[in-house]
Amino acid sequence: MNIAVVGTGYVGLVSGACFAEFGTTVTCVDIDEKKVASLKAGDIPIYEPGLEAVVKRNVEAGRLNFTSDLESAIRDNLVLFICVGTPQDPHGRADLRSVLAVAGSIGDRIEGYKVIVIKSTVPVGTGDKVEALIRERSGGKHPFSVASNPEFLREGAAIEDFMRPNRVVVGTEDDQARAILEDLYRPLFLIETPIVHTRRRASELIKYASNAFLAVKISFINEMANLCETVGADVHSIARGMGLDQRIGKKFLHPGPGFGGSCFPKDTMALLATAEEFGETMRIVQSAVDVNDERAGRMVEKLRRAVGGSLEGKTIAMLGLAFKPNTDDVRESPALKIAEGLAEAGAKVRAFDPVAYETAVANGFAGKVCENEYDACEGADAIALVTEWNQFRNLDLGKIKELVAAPVLIDMRNIYERKDVEGLGFSYEAVGR
Repeated sequence: MNIAVVGTGYVGLVSGACFAEFGTTVTCVDIDEKKVASLKAGDIPIYEPGLEAVVKRNVEAGRLNFTSDLESAIRDNLVLFICVGTPQDPHGRADLRSVLAVAGSIGDRIEGYKVIVIKSTVPVGTGDKVEALIRERSGGKHPFSVASNPEFLREGAAIEDFMRPNRVVVGTEDDQARAILEDLYRPLFLIETPIVHTRRRASELIKYASNAFLAVKISFINEMANLCETVGADVHSIARGMGLDQRIGKKFLHPGPGFGGSCFPKDTMALLATAEEFGETMRIVQSAVDVNDERAGRMVEKLRRAVGGSLEGKTIAMLGLAFKPNTDDVRESPALKIAEGLAEAGAKVRAFDPVAYETAVANGFAGKVCENEYDACEGADAIALVTEWNQFRNLDLGKIKELVAAPVLIDMRNIYERKDVEGLGFSYEAVGR
């Protein structure tokens, strides 16, 4: 089977490369000719462990190709995946202009039966809009199907998530599209991956419901961490006691500075906007968003207290800028929000991140970017450990104590144990402990 993937962003590039790994012939299409040329030269525009090797292997095998020629991609492939961005608009809704632009181009060029699959994260009813637009632009001359196939890729673990997913969700309105997508996903069916077949609108909602529920779990445990700090309990004990209940599960019960990234903030807002559009109110999701919005300010307050009551003129070492480890993504990163709050309070920020330094600067980080974690700590009045990169899990605290102006560690990811850190002469504070 030959497929085309329109859009070579995070989802499109990972999906195209992994489909090629399954033996499918894949053409990845992008309107950015410089990006296409860069991909042809072997340059991967995003940081994702393992992706470069998968792309290289499948390009060399002739299964993965890159082009800016959308017309030929539409003509030569049976299945067309739409994997373009749906950023948040000023009202919190998903901006569908790129999705609809691709759909319109398909409608202008379609010749013969095609399955158009929306993998971009889109609000419920988007498949209906895409179907209507293609039918209008094509004049109803050619048969086609529109399906929904949302992605569930975690940044930093995307290859594994695609190759061995918890589930694959396929939303179709006709048997022909369902059969074709079953064939495409046959390699996963053979390893007993659950394939959830449903109608298109339900498939669109599954993506938003999943991310919103995980965001709720994060905000819930962060509120429990607040209460633990007040009453003198350890949130880790709370999380473990809850997580052993199989109805709850232990994942995403890790307190910290709040959720960020390209999915949870955008998808929760889009779900709220969709509910409002249809006259519904989602109070639980709204509360999760509100708790998360307050989180960075609470972390800044921790730092203010730790340095004696005022951040004016203080130097804060920030370890981590990405919203999570193993990615260079800083979209809605708690670290950038905390850095902004520190700057507003008059503090100077010295930061280090193993990967995300360039994207952080490009997204407005105005502090000093340092060469390594020890350079960042030099002369600091407090250290804020914000992103749990593996190399931050075993810092040479003895060396750091000699570099800092004051031995103060605010562990926003609860990586260390209080007795170990305080035993080295540090003042230590975690989250909810």
